[in-house]
Amino acid sequence: MELRHLRYYVAVVQERNFTRAAERLHIAQPPLSRQIQQLEEELGLALIDRDARPLKTTEAGRLFFEHATQVLERVEGMRAMMRRLKNAERPRMVIGFVASSIYAALPNLIRRYRAAAPEVDVNLVEMMTLEQIAALKDGRIDVGFGRIRFDDPAVRRDVLREERLVAALPFSHPLLQHEGPLSLARLAREPLIIYPRQPRPSYADQVISLFHDRGLEPQVAHEARELQTAVGLVAAEVGIAIVPTSVQRMRRDDVIYRELDDPSITSPIIMSRRADDRSPQLALLARIIIESYTEWGWPAPEGLDR
Repeated sequence: MELRHLRYYVAVVQERNFTRAAERLHIAQPPLSRQIQQLEEELGLALIDRDARPLKTTEAGRLFFEHATQVLERVEGMRAMMRRLKNAERPRMVIGFVASSIYAALPNLIRRYRAAAPEVDVNLVEMMTLEQIAALKDGRIDVGFGRIRFDDPAVRRDVLREERLVAALPFSHPLLQHEGPLSLARLAREPLIIYPRQPRPSYADQVISLFHDRGLEPQVAHEARELQTAVGLVAAEVGIAIVPTSVQRMRRDDVIYRELDDPSITSPIIMSRRADDRSPQLALLARIIIESYTEWGWPAPEGLDR
């Protein structure tokens, strides 16, 4: 008697039909019938009343089904326990990220990290910057990539780079009739879509501050839950949005991106980690970022590997 005999028998009893059980097990029906017959011959007992429609178990068959089910459950439990043990022994790296960072260099960096450390189980979790801070303190993530500046003695933050911002406009917007970059003064007259709606402060407040710093009052028309929704609303001509330049990789035929006339209008990409974390996984990630930035001709963040 083998485990497959138990699986086959349980499937037949649960389906009450050899054909359906064979389909569920992804085998042909005749071999399945032979396997059940062999099981009955080994036990010296009839387990199934084949004359009944639908199939029914005999008294011995009902008892065997109960025990077979328990054995299979215990086997699956042992397998799950071994999987958990295997995963517990494997180093893990949980990375929190804001949506806009996934359009920048982050995917490339993660691919390079996976290649350099194939033994590390890398998991990514999308979360806002403030959510990342709480997750770092709770130990739910090991590193976060966000855009909001903050101060917290328990968290170390490194500005990796400043990414220029661009204006996202619907394909038919009148401003696109003119060539060249756009000014925030001109965009302040347009209905503005900001994101995310919650939690705050967030990138939404960062964009509003860009206008306020120049004595401008933006006309907020809609607060979207996330970046993808904001760009979709731009396409629907609800308004315009200010987004990181890497978001242009979200290719849409109905949205046009225009540079802003002030190159100082940027948004930081910030790497956050626990202040006392000196793990080799984080050290490797920092080294990969420095090497990649140097290769791409970007200024390498100072002190990132300390």
